[in-house]
Formats: sequence, structure tokens, C-alpha cells
Amino acid sequence: MHNQGIGSWLHRCRIRSAGRTALVTGGRSLTYEQLLERVDRLADALGRRGVRRGDRVAYLGENDTSFLETLFAAATLGAIFVPLNTRWAAPEIQYGLQDSGARTLVFAEALAGTAVRGCADTDVSDRIVVAAPSDGTTDAEDYEVLLASGRPEHRDEPVTLEDPALILYTSGTTGRPKGAVLTHGNLTWNAINTVIDYDVHDGEVALMISPMFHVASLGMGVLPTILKGGTIILEAKFDPGRALDLIQRHAITYLSGVPTTYQMLAEHPDWDGADLSSLRKLTCGGSTVPLRILEAYEARGLSFTQGYGMTETSPGATGLMPGRSRDKMGSVGLPMFFSDVRVAGVDGTPAAPGEVAEIQICGPNVIREYWNNPEATAESRTDDGWFRSGDLGYLDEEGFLFVSDRLKDMVISGGENIYPAEVEQVIAELDGVGSVAVIGRPDPRWGEVPVAVVTVREGFTVTAEEVLGHLDGRLARYKIPKQVTFVEDMPRTASGKIRKTDLRKQYGT
Repeated sequence: MHNQGIGSWLHRCRIRSAGRTALVTGGRSLTYEQLLERVDRLADALGRRGVRRGDRVAYLGENDTSFLETLFAAATLGAIFVPLNTRWAAPEIQYGLQDSGARTLVFAEALAGTAVRGCADTDVSDRIVVAAPSDGTTDAEDYEVLLASGRPEHRDEPVTLEDPALILYTSGTTGRPKGAVLTHGNLTWNAINTVIDYDVHDGEVALMISPMFHVASLGMGVLPTILKGGTIILEAKFDPGRALDLIQRHAITYLSGVPTTYQMLAEHPDWDGADLSSLRKLTCGGSTVPLRILEAYEARGLSFTQGYGMTETSPGATGLMPGRSRDKMGSVGLPMFFSDVRVAGVDGTPAAPGEVAEIQICGPNVIREYWNNPEATAESRTDDGWFRSGDLGYLDEEGFLFVSDRLKDMVISGGENIYPAEVEQVIAELDGVGSVAVIGRPDPRWGEVPVAVVTVREGFTVTAEEVLGHLDGRLARYKIPKQVTFVEDMPRTASGKIRKTDLRKQYGT
């Protein structure tokens, strides 16, 4: 085949995965043959409307069959898929469309208003709506009508592993989001790493409850499972009760999420009675799993593979296997099989074991560039070519990575470096604490002092005195927050990460 990228995957799977269910979502089920035919039809329809190699095809919508069909159709043509964050407001959508130069936008009917407003003053000329509204509020073309107009013959366009496949915008917690350009090779090697390290097999039934416009769900769950010919159960939104029901109904083997996801599942009333015997692997990213959550799952015979990564590493950089979750508690593990990780200074000088410095990554899963942003691209590399994560951490004597914090999140108080993640981990030991974020607040004497923002679990009571008393004797005095603020909920990105930028604006001044 001329197409060496992910656009050829379904075509390559058509025989070895014949008859298998590829995708289940919204009460609809597609085999690999059916999914391939729909992708081929869509690729042909888009191609006959002028979508060519290198063109950008944007998508705005929750997890849906059309998301993956548009992704694979674009990859079949050698075009570049641009998934947009459904939480973005119209001006942010407009920025993503303008920055990427997309001419085609596929969007969900529920987001029609935002999509139409976001298209203003952009290059978008073709608007395609999934589940077209009957009231005619948009002049976009109906997705299913467009797809049906295409021919089912497979287009074998020349695509190499070096060609761009996706532009994924970073969460934008500081400044304008940057468009990380992920090549077909980045996605392929990340999938291979995941298959090797997470032992993904052809009988996998993966429940995807995180949005695919973030790379973790797509890169660590969907693509490796499809590569092996497994089944994807797609959910548009996460609901813990429904997720527990789906695990039992579909005999889910593979579940991925962030610590909050697993906490909500374990605290749901149906947790104790749910049949979880089919689960074989649980993967968790974003932050380390708190001890009480780890114990709740261990009590059910389940354990986690924890990992570290980011959009720019497609996203897997390291993984901690379940067998090491106790003796290496707090670690995010070893480098993925075909990746390398070091802790070093900007000049590349390696840090000694236990010494905190910047985490840097190298490998075929690491992006080469940011879209139309040579300055950011240059700043992201060391002189010897390693990607600068912007995260701080250290390696132990065995090479296991421990993440201390984001460089930008570090609090410097009286000349002492305070890593919020360290303080957060100790506060999270309190049973009543739901989530916690430690930020810096300007101080005339010390420059900055740490403050803690905390949510309390339902049915519990936690006071500031309890939090501070728990920290006393466990951490150095300068690390203990000078204030504890309780909130109902944390501002979060769509992937579940706490938006510390928002917390600093409200509580860090």
C-alpha cells in the first residue's frame, strides 16, 4: 500500500478482524467491515469536494462514531485532522480554525451555534453537521447525506510516517493554546509502545469515557485497541453509574481515566454490587492515584497502570506497571519501550539520582513542531534535541521517574522551592478530602507563600485546622500552606486536570 499512516489501518484490519465489532456507541454497533466502508465513503466524498493532502479538516463534537470516521477519512486522504475542544467558547473555536487554516468543519448538531459563530472570519468553506437540526438553523451539509454520496472504494493515497496526521491544541492553561503537530509516525509508535507495555490484545473491549479531542483517550485507548482489532465502547460523557453498568453489560476489559474518574466510580452507590470481574487493565494519568483510591480498587482485586505523558509525546512517556504500584508508590514508572526519558538541565547535564530537574523526553512518539509557531518549537528543544516537558522531577537509583511539579506551578518562598504536588499528595491522605490544589500567593516578606484550595467529599467534614494539623510534622514548615480555602468544585479542563490558572486568579492574589 502507498499509505503507510493510520489511514490504512482499517483497510489492513479488514481480513484479520473480519466480523469483529469495532465500535459501539449510542446504541449503534459497527463491525470493522462496516466502519471501513463508512470511512471509505466519507473519504471519497470529502476528496471529491476538494480535500487534498495537507488540508486541515476540523471536528467539533463529543465522542461519536463520526469523530473516528472523520479522523480516518482525513488520514486516508493525507489530510490533517484537527479536533477542537467542546468546552471552548466561539472565540476560542475561531482561534483554532484560524490558526490551523481549516477549510472543512464537521460539527455536532448540539454545538451548531458555537460552530457557526466560530467560523466567522475563518477559511472554513465547507460546514458539515452531524444529526442536522430539523429547524434549518444552519446551512451546513448533513453528515449522513454526504457520507452516503461517497463511493465505498478505498483510496490508497501516498502517506508516510513523517506526514502530519493531527493538530492537537494544548489545553491552554497559560496563554493561547499551541497546536502540537502529531505525525502518523508519532501515533503509530505510541500505539506500539502501548501494545507492548500495556499488553493490549485482540480480545480487548475498551470503554472510552474521556473525550477523544484530548490525546490520552485517543492515543492510549482507541488507536492501540483498533491496531489490535479490539472493540471500542464510546461514551459521549462520563457518568459513573452508567459506566459501571457498561462494564458489566459489555464485559469491559480495559478502562482509562484520571484519578477523579476512578474516585467517582468507587464512591457511586452501585460500586459494591457491580460485577467488575471482566476488567483486566486500568490505566490512569494526569496525577498519581491517591492511596485510598488504590486501596478501594485493590479490595476488588484490581490494580492500576499509572503513567506520565502529554500531548507532545502522543501521549505516552512512562508507565508504572501494577506490580510496582506499592514499592514505587508516587512514581510514574519507567520509559515506554521505544521512548527515552532523562532528568537534566537546559544544557543537557544529567541530574544525579534523587536530584530534581526538568523532565526531558526523546523518541519517535515525540512531536517535531508546533503548528505555525517556530519560536515555541525552538524553545521546546534542548541543544541536543530532547523535548523539554516543562515538568520537574527526579529519577531514583533504578531509573523510575517521580514527577515533582510543573515548572510554572513551582512556588518559590524565601528562596526555597516548594513543589505543590508534594504538598497535595499529603493533604489528599485525609479521608474527607475530595481534591486539592496548592498554588502560590504573593507575599511581601517571602515573595510567595503556598495556599491550598480543597473540596470535601460528600458526607465528610474537614476543617482548615485538620488539614494544617495533618501536615504538621510531615512536611517542612515552609511547605505548609498559609491558608486553606474550601470550594464546592474545582475548575477543570475537559481531560479532568485542575485549571490552576483559574485558581490563581481567584485565590492567589
